[in-house]
Amino acid sequence: MLDAQALADRYVAAWNEPDAIKRSSAIAALWAPDALPHQRAREARGYGALSKLILGVNRNAGQEGIRFRAAPSARQQRDVVTFRWEMLLTESETVLASGLEFLIVNDDGRILVDHPFAPA
Repeated sequence: MLDAQALADRYVAAWNEPDAIKRSSAIAALWAPDALPHQRAREARGYGALSKLILGVNRNAGQEGIRFRAAPSARQQRDVVTFRWEMLLTESETVLASGLEFLIVNDDGRILVDHPFAPA
């Protein structure tokens, strides 16, 4: 059985990973090869595109000095996992932004579709 909170924690860990090789490994472990992650108006298909998407978001947010965390409220219903995330200053508990992830997962618990809901 899938542990929704563990999935949420691994998800944000991939977004926090500064090392490209470790980030790529985390992406391959989390997402199905044919997954369709969405980020606002952009789509990224495939692990390489997803890694670039994560890196681009982190650069735009100023990766130096920020981190993400999953709120401890992840839940699953059938093939859907939802959880809230927060973007914080690295050395504090100051929340800069928050949002909701809506994931569709396969039978192996790997992400097929990722719909982030973030502040506009």
